[in-house]
Amino acid sequence: MIMNQENLNKIVSEMLAIEAVEAKEAGALGYMARALVQATLPHKNPGQVNVWGRRNGDFSVIMQPGYTIDKNNNSYSIGLPYGTKPRLVMAFISSEVVKTRDREVVLGRSLSEFMRQLDLTPTGGRWGTIPMLKNQMKRLFSATVSFQYDGQEADISGGFRIASRAILFWDTRLPQQQTLWESTVTLTQEFYDEIVNHPVPLDMRVLAALKGSSLAIDIYCWLSYRLSYLKTPTTIPWEILKLQFGADYAKNSQGVRDFKRAFLRELKKVNLFYQKAKLESLEGGLNLKPSATHIKKLTT
Repeated sequence: MIMNQENLNKIVSEMLAIEAVEAKEAGALGYMARALVQATLPHKNPGQVNVWGRRNGDFSVIMQPGYTIDKNNNSYSIGLPYGTKPRLVMAFISSEVVKTRDREVVLGRSLSEFMRQLDLTPTGGRWGTIPMLKNQMKRLFSATVSFQYDGQEADISGGFRIASRAILFWDTRLPQQQTLWESTVTLTQEFYDEIVNHPVPLDMRVLAALKGSSLAIDIYCWLSYRLSYLKTPTTIPWEILKLQFGADYAKNSQGVRDFKRAFLRELKKVNLFYQKAKLESLEGGLNLKPSATHIKKLTT
């Protein structure tokens, strides 16, 4: 997403509105599961792959797509979630879980009602937000996540499917229509535990303002988490950041340069909202310094 004058004006006006009122006071306090902050979802469609992986230091995450059967009894991959929409869905679900302490998350009686909560405008057509959101939710709720920590002091592995059940009554042809029953998603116990035990606090208004870029969303979530416990300055090499955020780039020095350019472009947008983040771009990496958290520390 190019930062033209129109985009810049829109982001600045949103930043000023957000800056005026704290997230909790504005009813915009949200959360994201830590596992999806440490190692993120694909930015672009990875295609028909069996696994997708990201690494963050000693922590790695593997995501596998769900499968189904067509009318000819042939199995095929549903595909992996990618882009901004599943990130917005996960932030909504994580926030609801922290608030309700319930594995079953109510999504609402109409698709347009749910989309409003994600700050998305319902549009039809092949590439409209309605079919795209439904497709991404199907991919997300059928995906399986596994993780591995292979540090010197411990070797830990585990995993979970995101949802044990998803019931969507919405008619995508009539997104405004209220259904008799509410659409819901029931999380697996493992993913529910991951959310309630390790929630990363966020400002949902910032996610909405950054919804044009999945990388910007990831950077904001990561900084909100990383700076919440940083005690001393640290420099993270661009090669390491690329493994965590930019698996779509070539695995060579040009790929690192391309990633760095894209990362710094999106970081400028994030900095408009998280101005207290003390950062410095160096030739070899990104220097982080102890900073005030974007969300005031509070108990969940």
